[in-house]
Amino acid sequence: MSTEEVKELLKDAESRMHGAIQSLLDDLAGIRTGRASSALVERLPVEYYGSPTPLMQLASISVPEPRTITIKPFDASTLKDIEKAIRGSDLGLNPNSDGKVIHLNLPPLNEERRRDLVKHMGHRLEEARIAVRNIRRDLHNDIRDYEKEKMITEDDLKRGEEDLQKLTDKYVEEIAKHGQSKEKEIMEV
Repeated sequence: MSTEEVKELLKDAESRMHGAIQSLLDDLAGIRTGRASSALVERLPVEYYGSPTPLMQLASISVPEPRTITIKPFDASTLKDIEKAIRGSDLGLNPNSDGKVIHLNLPPLNEERRRDLVKHMGHRLEEARIAVRNIRRDLHNDIRDYEKEKMITEDDLKRGEEDLQKLTDKYVEEIAKHGQSKEKEIMEV
């Protein structure tokens, strides 16, 4: 029975660490590279009836060309609010509208902007690593509590700690891989 509790804790840790990676991937998708991607603007908060709403809930977003994003609002009255949100964002893009559709033309990134994006991405990678380590710390404390309460043996504690560390290492390595591939994508001219 005792090792089952440790396995449950490890399963919970893996699920939470996977969630941290998923959150990181969503954030990385929103970091601009040389190519247009709908992920760049999908989560952009737009003021809609007094509350911030993700753009993807207010408009259809498409990428007709490698450096162009097209945004077609479901409700034409939101067009100005969407433009305002794009201008106010840190994307550095200027929306062009024909009254029905917004066109975003992505200029090529200069070297300085690429380096800034890589630096921003580095901060986000570190946040993900911290999230994974915090999960490890919480679960480590839980495993120790189980051992103190004699719910598991000392051997179970050691095995659980080792498995938890392996799991943590695996996810920290995965974060690094995602960071390297995104950096390569950003720096590609």
